[in-house]
Amino acid sequence: MRIRTRGTRLAVTAAAAAAAVAMAAVPALAAPSAAGQPRFLRPAELPPHASSGWSAGPVTAGQPDPLPICVGDALPSTSVHRRYTTEYDTGALQVTVVERDAARAEQFAALLREDLADCARTLTEQDPDVTATGKYYGRLDVEEGAHVYGLHTAHTWGASDIALFSVGRDGRTVTVVQWAQMGDFAHAQVADFRTTTATAVRKLY
Repeated sequence: MRIRTRGTRLAVTAAAAAAAVAMAAVPALAAPSAAGQPRFLRPAELPPHASSGWSAGPVTAGQPDPLPICVGDALPSTSVHRRYTTEYDTGALQVTVVERDAARAEQFAALLREDLADCARTLTEQDPDVTATGKYYGRLDVEEGAHVYGLHTAHTWGASDIALFSVGRDGRTVTVVQWAQMGDFAHAQVADFRTTTATAVRKLY
């Protein structure tokens, strides 16, 4: 198992704002479903936005920049990712990692789940201007399983952001999906995100 650090970044809505720049700056892969490559979510498979359709960037090799909050520092250089944006304050990200074997993938997925479970506490300890609250929304029975988490961050200067995360695995492939926008837990599209997560895991191979 590769050794990975566990730091976090305060970048929930910043990731959505920087998505267009990031998509233009990093070279894309060829067709993601070809030659055994995991397939990524299509825009229509993301939680629906009330006022805007989703747009998808290219499937891109390497770690996303900026890194996603909570799990970003654990992602290896072999990651492959795709960003999604709306016309408003909502963004999404899918990152997929193919490990050497299923045992290593299981260990990596467990590491990501641990980071997500600890994320609210870690953020609050790292930054006195941030109050973070996490929720666990349970396991989905899809392939080797997927787990869904929520994170609300409130800043002393007034910002309030809500994010949903999931970690799922199919064999030796692990995928992470993030959805984020301004708001709180009342704005979290949990049911839709669970459907998106199940779709993402089923599409891995």
